[in-house]
Amino acid sequence: MLEKLGEALRKTTNKIANAIFLDKKIVEEIIKELQRALISADVNVFLVKEITEKLKEKAYDERIKGIEKKEELIKYLNDTILEIIGGEKKEIILNEKKQTIILLLGLYGAGKTTTASKLGLYYSKRGKKVALLGLDVHRPAASDQLEQLTKQNNLACFIDKEEKNALKIWKKYKKEIDKYDVLIIDTAGRHSLDKELVTEIKELHEKIKPDYKILVIQADIGQAAKKQAEEFQKSLSINGVIITRMDSTAKAGGALTACHETKAPVFFIGTGEKANEIETFNPKSFVSRILGMGDLEGLLEKVQNAVDSESQKKLKKNLEDGKFNLRDFQEQLKSMGSIGSFDKILDMIPGINKEKIPEGMLSVQENKMKKWNHIINSMTPQEIENPEIIEKQTTRLGRIAKGSGTTTSEIRQLLKQYSLLKEFAKGGMSESDLGAGGFSQKQMMKLAKKFGKKMRM
Repeated sequence: MLEKLGEALRKTTNKIANAIFLDKKIVEEIIKELQRALISADVNVFLVKEITEKLKEKAYDERIKGIEKKEELIKYLNDTILEIIGGEKKEIILNEKKQTIILLLGLYGAGKTTTASKLGLYYSKRGKKVALLGLDVHRPAASDQLEQLTKQNNLACFIDKEEKNALKIWKKYKKEIDKYDVLIIDTAGRHSLDKELVTEIKELHEKIKPDYKILVIQADIGQAAKKQAEEFQKSLSINGVIITRMDSTAKAGGALTACHETKAPVFFIGTGEKANEIETFNPKSFVSRILGMGDLEGLLEKVQNAVDSESQKKLKKNLEDGKFNLRDFQEQLKSMGSIGSFDKILDMIPGINKEKIPEGMLSVQENKMKKWNHIINSMTPQEIENPEIIEKQTTRLGRIAKGSGTTTSEIRQLLKQYSLLKEFAKGGMSESDLGAGGFSQKQMMKLAKKFGKKMRM
C-alpha cells in the first residue's frame, strides 16, 4: 500500500533525524525527495508545493534550534501527511435500537457489489444480523454477482432477477429485511453521474431513508476522485466514501487527498480481492504503517475479519475436552491464510524490519502452510482423528505424500508441529487462556516458554 511513498517518507525522516546540521544543502535534498514521493503518490501538485514550502520555512526558522528543529520538522511532516488524508478517524455508527441502512453509490467499475459483500461480512463478524439488497436493475450480471458473493460468505441476500424497477424490489422484500440489524443496498451505476442515475437514487433515498449514502470509488482514478466526490456530494449529499483497490495503485494518495478536500470522510478502504480485505480507514494508523511504524489496531481488525466465530467456539471446546485433531489444526492454518500474506502482516507489526528478513523466507513459510493444508486433505478421516497411526504404518506416509505432492519429511514435519501443539493443549487451559481467535497472547507466551526452539513454522 503506497510503498514508494512510505519508503520515501521513511528516508526523509531518517535524513532529518540523522543530520548533524540542517544546512541548506541537506534541506534542499529533503525537499526534493519529499516532492518526488508525494507527486509519485498522485498528491495534487499545488498541495505538494504548499507542504514543502512550509517545511522549508520551518527548517530555516532561526528561532528553532538543534534537536528541537529536527523534532519539529519530523512532527510537522507526520501531522501534515495525517491532515491531507483525513485527520481524525471517522466511523459508521450503527443504530443499536433500530436497523441501520447503508446505501452504496458509485459509477461502473468502482466495485460496489464486491464492497457490499465485504461490508456484510465485516458486520456479520461483529455479531450483527446482516442482509444485502440488490437494487442494480440495469447491469445484467449484478444480481448474479451479489448472489454468488453472499453465498460464499453465508449472508442473507434479497434480489429479483426479473424485476426492472428498483423501488418495486424494495417494497417486495420490505417486511423480510426489517428483521435485520444492518441492511446494505447495492444500487445501479453509470459511466458518469447523469440525470437518470441522480433521479433514480433520489427516489430510492426518499422511500428508503438510509442512514448512510456512501460513495464507492476506486483508488486508481487518483485526483479525478475529487471531481467525482464533489458531483455526488452536490447531487446526492453523500456522507461518506469507501475507496477500493488500495493494494494495487500508486494513485491512492490522489484519491485519499481528493476525498478529504471534498470533506467526505473515508470510512473504509479495500486492500485486496479477498472477502475480508476491507479495513476501517484510520488516518493515524495508515500514516504509522506507511512510515514503517506498524499498525497493531489494523492487524487485530484483520484477525477479527478472518476468524469464523463458530469454528473458534468449536476449537475452544475441543481444546478444553482434549480432542484437538489435525482438522482443528487445519482450521487455524486457514484463518492465518485469510488474514493476508505474511508480507502484509509484517507491515502492521511495530518494530519489524523486513529488510533484515532473509530474501524469500516469507514465501517459503507461506508455501509450507499451503503444503500442510494439502497433506491434511490427502488423509483419511481415521488419520485426521488419529495421526499417530501414520508414523506406525509407513505405507500411509508414501500414499499421503503422493496424493498431496509433498515429501515424507514434510509430512513428518507437520506431524511434529501438531504433536507439540496437542501436547500443550493437554497441559490444560483456563478460560482466560482462550481468546476469540483461538490461541491468545498469554497462551502463546506459555507455548514459547515451554517448547522454546522446538517450535518451527
